Amino acid sequence: MAIKNTMQLLPAFLFALVLMASAAATETIHLKFYMHDIVTGGPSSPATAVQVIKGVVPLANDPTTHFGDMYVIDDLLTEGPDPASPAIGRAQGFFQFASMTEYALLLTANFVFTAGSQNGSSVAILSRDVIFDSVRELPIVGGTGDLRGATGYGLLRTHSANSTTRNAVLKIDMYLRV
Repeated sequence: MAIKNTMQLLPAFLFALVLMASAAATETIHLKFYMHDIVTGGPSSPATAVQVIKGVVPLANDPTTHFGDMYVIDDLLTEGPDPASPAIGRAQGFFQFASMTEYALLLTANFVFTAGSQNGSSVAILSRDVIFDSVRELPIVGGTGDLRGATGYGLLRTHSANSTTRNAVLKIDMYLRV
């Protein structure tokens, strides 16, 4: 009888061991970098955010921004806020004005790392970005390379923005579990 009871508990014990081993194998990585979103380019810095869809319903108090406006991005990622600081990758994807009443974007992008300890890896985000909030949270929905299967979040803050050109530098802190 004791052997039969022990055999019944064995699958539960093995399952608990697997859960503990997978939890112990998880590592948290903190990445800090800056994203340069250039809507109005110039000779020395071409546009990296290009409008591909023009919405028809203007946002309140801003006739130049429309619900549905979509931009495709290939933004530079750097170690510091200056665009001349060392490049670590690119943010490639799109953002779309997804609210009729506020400056809220649907942001979906792959952060592709081309230098540093994460060179050759990427993380994917899919998020709501209320651009005038001081801190926005970006859910990490996956990763590749050394960051394969990554989960976690990023905190996005506007470091600087120009209302005339619409160019911005964004500070991003990512906390990844891999």
